[in-house]
Amino acid sequence: MIRSDIHIHTSFSTDCDEKMENQIEKAISLGLETLCFTEHMDKDYPIYPDRDPSLPREFWLDTDAYREKYLEMKDKYADKIRLLFGVEVGLQPHLAEWLYNYVNQYPFDYVIGSEHNPKNVDPYYPAYFEGRSEEAAYTEYFEETLTNIRLFSDFDTLGHMDYVVRYGPNKNKNYSYRKYSDYIDPILKFIIDKGIALEVNTKGYEAGLGEPNPCKDIILRYKELGGEIITVGSDAHKTKFLCNDFARVEALLVECSFKYHAIFINRTPEFYPLG
Repeated sequence: MIRSDIHIHTSFSTDCDEKMENQIEKAISLGLETLCFTEHMDKDYPIYPDRDPSLPREFWLDTDAYREKYLEMKDKYADKIRLLFGVEVGLQPHLAEWLYNYVNQYPFDYVIGSEHNPKNVDPYYPAYFEGRSEEAAYTEYFEETLTNIRLFSDFDTLGHMDYVVRYGPNKNKNYSYRKYSDYIDPILKFIIDKGIALEVNTKGYEAGLGEPNPCKDIILRYKELGGEIITVGSDAHKTKFLCNDFARVEALLVECSFKYHAIFINRTPEFYPLG
């Protein structure tokens, strides 16, 4: 049984209101041994017209305040659960140097690299899909992912690789690995060559896909190409989604012939058995 959740958010992330302590208490109640906070840092997140200008900049992480609270909680719960200090950075082509400096400025245990804003538009918003086919939008997303990871690869796992599918007009009804394999395979080969893990993010189930992000066939292809480092996270923004569908995803990983999942500490993987 997977006894860690290493992709979660708290009120330090713009899109989350959950207090850090609430997530910790829930994790303890679930019998978790490890919990890693991975707050959003999306520098230069696009400004949308309906955004209240009086609010703080979206997805800009006050890392010092986050670190201070994390250390307080780590000390308070030291005898109950292992807490880790992570971050989820949003990849954009012009940020490569900035991201390198940022992730090396703090003693992160774990860095998730995620594609959130291809061509400076978040697929979370319908505007990303307007005026073109779903296929064109998905293709652009994967092309932009490859561009970004080639420019900046100092992260530990590639987050929710097909995130775009959660928000597509038809979600994954017309989507498959095979349809986009020409764009997906170079991404997988790159992260394998760099020793970067592939995250299996269970929020895909929450989004109604019936699969995690990425989908099963991408996970199988990663294995076929020689990939071995898998991380598992719920992407929980509320306590009720901690470890969401972990039993389901663990069975899927075993079916895909994976024997271990990884937890990163001091940017170095530790491996734990599956099944």
